[in-house]
Amino acid sequence: MIGSMLYLTSSRPDITFATCLCARYQANPKESHILVVKRIFRYLEGTKNLGLWYPKNSGFDLMAYTDSDYRGCKLHRKSTSGSCQFLGGKLVRWTSKKQNCVSTSMAEAEYVVAASCCSQVLWMRTQLKDYGFDINKIPILCDSKSVISISVNLVQHSKIKHIDIRYHFLKHHVEQGTIEMYFVSTDYQLADLFTKSLDEKRFSFLVGKLGMLNLI
Repeated sequence: MIGSMLYLTSSRPDITFATCLCARYQANPKESHILVVKRIFRYLEGTKNLGLWYPKNSGFDLMAYTDSDYRGCKLHRKSTSGSCQFLGGKLVRWTSKKQNCVSTSMAEAEYVVAASCCSQVLWMRTQLKDYGFDINKIPILCDSKSVISISVNLVQHSKIKHIDIRYHFLKHHVEQGTIEMYFVSTDYQLADLFTKSLDEKRFSFLVGKLGMLNLI
């Protein structure tokens, strides 16, 4: 059941977080996990006509959103990384993944996902360059001012030595002008959909902002 939904997440970003969360318990599922999976299926049954819309002539402006749910995993206390990338204002990639390490602060958890998102954006930039689109100053929107401050800080403090490689990687591209970090209010943080469970109103708002429409 989860395997089927994992295939479906390639076209349904609205179920990505819930499906990836359920996938963590495939090895030893309990009845409560089965009930959650069936609930996702009921949601899919009621939203069969919901999908992403990609009109032509939408441009090639590249931008991304990153977010993290600090210590969201109750079992291992690991954070969940969420990011999404837009090309010409249209959603083209999204991810929801439990981080490999336990973050010791909210800033660290946010910085981990920001560095990962930067890698993905640079890969997309390389692909676009092959088609003649040379893009710089790609905005990455984050709701953590600490991450933005660290990425432009000229001094590496002792508190961020444990994320040394990620620090230098992101900071290097910010200094080069390839990437620009911007602050976005949590209310308009679209990657929020990929990091935590939300109430119905918030969920519907973000689904609409991602560009999902009723295609009938």
